[in-house]
Amino acid sequence: MDRPLTLESDIDEIVENFSFLDDWEDRYGYLIELGNALTPVSQDQMSDANKVQGCVSQVWLVSHYEDGRLYFKGASDAHIVRGLVAVALSIFSGKTPEEVTQLDEQDTFKAIGLAEHLTPQRSNGLKSLVGKIKATAQASLARA
Repeated sequence: MDRPLTLESDIDEIVENFSFLDDWEDRYGYLIELGNALTPVSQDQMSDANKVQGCVSQVWLVSHYEDGRLYFKGASDAHIVRGLVAVALSIFSGKTPEEVTQLDEQDTFKAIGLAEHLTPQRSNGLKSLVGKIKATAQASLARA
């Protein structure tokens, strides 16, 4: 089965790579590269049911549960936002629902320096994406 893992890089590697980039122009370029590495989401998965509400750009989140873990795929119509999706999914994808609900993504976002370099709209969209990921994990826990 083709698991919808988002990236071959894990989040520690991504954070380390960001630390080597001093210029935010380079960091945005790296975000775009990460977004381009996402496993594609099919057209039929880009449905209203998978759409993340609260994002200015269009963002879709697809998940599946396998062997006690949640796997996510994501897409966006905007390059930088797609990179933000990639970062978020690299934090959460492949984790158990319990781990997803307990993870504090803010530490990772601070390590990368996202908080001070995102527009308010992108920050709100990222919060909406993380909220949908955690709600998916909560729903998985409720079904168990």
